[in-house]
Amino acid sequence: MDAARARRMFGGLPVVSVATVDPTGAPHVVPLWFVWPEDAIYVSTRRSSRTWANASADPRVALTVDIGRSWVELAGIVVRGTAELLPHDHPSMRAPISAWHDKYRSLLAADGFARFAEEVEALAFLRIVPERIVAWDHARR
Repeated sequence: MDAARARRMFGGLPVVSVATVDPTGAPHVVPLWFVWPEDAIYVSTRRSSRTWANASADPRVALTVDIGRSWVELAGIVVRGTAELLPHDHPSMRAPISAWHDKYRSLLAADGFARFAEEVEALAFLRIVPERIVAWDHARR
């Protein structure tokens, strides 16, 4: 599946599972928020997180996003790439941060944003340009 089709099908979903490798070589997989403009996938994380530390040591990552419940509805992708670690205030992050805020604004409504800002220190992003996308689609979309 090409990146443009994958972005159209899965870019609007709220969560992507991000796999990194920890210092022992074990996989570390967590669900994180993301945006997917045309240039790359931007995954939000904390600079103090295991995901950030793992990607700092070994930037190879895999992302999985899927939809559906029953077998005949299931569709998804695995994206492999190399993470570029970017703090939220990096000059190249203006447009992705804006897209991220637009996407998640409703999920941070009311007091959610204040709590998020209080609890999530040092917001940062992994920028992943898809090197390989593998797809499955039991719904035959």
